[in-house]
Amino acid sequence: MTLALEHDGRPLLQGKVALLTGANGGIGLAVTDAYLASGAKCVVADLPKDPSAGISALLDQYGDSLCYLHADITNAESRQLLVRTTLSQYGSIDVLFNNAAVFDMGPLLDATEAQFDRLFDVNVKAMFFLMQAVAKEMVQAGNGGKIINMASQAGRRGEALVAHYCATKAAVINYTQSAALALAEYGITVNGISPGVVDTPMWDSVDALFAKYEHRPLGEKKKQVGEDVPLKRMGVPNDIAGTALFLASPLSDYITAQTYNVDGGNVMS
Repeated sequence: MTLALEHDGRPLLQGKVALLTGANGGIGLAVTDAYLASGAKCVVADLPKDPSAGISALLDQYGDSLCYLHADITNAESRQLLVRTTLSQYGSIDVLFNNAAVFDMGPLLDATEAQFDRLFDVNVKAMFFLMQAVAKEMVQAGNGGKIINMASQAGRRGEALVAHYCATKAAVINYTQSAALALAEYGITVNGISPGVVDTPMWDSVDALFAKYEHRPLGEKKKQVGEDVPLKRMGVPNDIAGTALFLASPLSDYITAQTYNVDGGNVMS
């Protein structure tokens, strides 16, 4: 199901341009779909050189309103290319959906610097400097803007086997607050989304890691975390897309420095 909303009788994001990372599947794909259906033009970026079947279908449906780019956002030149391409393709950047991230886990006593560097390079450093690059363009344009950073319920607490990932997502929440205060004078809002357990292909990899380190059968952890949610199910990408659409829209103009828990009741804060 595609989300699409209207405001004052017109598509909610009509005339807006959005840059989205980590958009080839899962949550990023669902948000891209929602933004396009609500009138936005989108530049989407991900590591694969070729767009997924989902993005290809959206390219067929929306044509010139969607552009897919292969990009490694840990690379400064790639981040600048994303910004330049969005500006040259559509003339502005009104929304940043800062979604690209990686996951890993393991016993704390076995953690390596390589694992630490990979998680922080993608989830924190690349997230921050892409946010900074887009914010500079928004400030120069003088039309405000919306920045949405993807955190996680893991950023709300530590976990024995997930120390680095939890720390990276806590950093996302903190940077979201700091950036919101720094950019408020320019009319730029900065908010975050903190998903709980969301049923995407990534969770199959997460489940396999829990099976390895907690000596569980494959599939058991995924089943358990869904049952433990107060709403008794894992989330789906559209559960997150609704909040991402709201935060990109005029409906959230007076909201900034917040990170929304979209997790079926897992975290209460």
